[in-house]
Amino acid sequence: MITTWEPTAAGVLRLPSGRLVRGRGLRRPLPAGPEPDFGLYLLGKEPPAVSWEARWVRWPDFRLPSDRVAAGEALREAWERAVSERVEVACGGGVGRTGTALACLAVLDGVASGEAVAYVREHYAARAVETPWQRRFVARFTP
Repeated sequence: MITTWEPTAAGVLRLPSGRLVRGRGLRRPLPAGPEPDFGLYLLGKEPPAVSWEARWVRWPDFRLPSDRVAAGEALREAWERAVSERVEVACGGGVGRTGTALACLAVLDGVASGEAVAYVREHYAARAVETPWQRRFVARFTP
């Protein structure tokens, strides 16, 4: 059974293929409604345990992932799982690292790497992908 997000729910980004992924900030309470099936958490230190399957990528605030290969693998897993599962991508504030990851998911979904930041800013959050090096990370991200 396919169980994805409600397209109009807070923080949900619809990728061009129709996949739905929720971005959010972990400093805010868990939104009402169904829990994720899978969470990808982008933090400088290990996140607290959750009751759903989760993967942690060490990614300090305002920076890039500590291990870019592992980050790429985690992003590909999140993108693949979003076909039939509720996938959540989150960092502390839900803007910089989360926006960068969502832009990479957009690249995996067929958006040109040079257009992915604009796509996420238009469809998720206007301030997504906060730093020049995060924008460069997306521009160099390959599917």
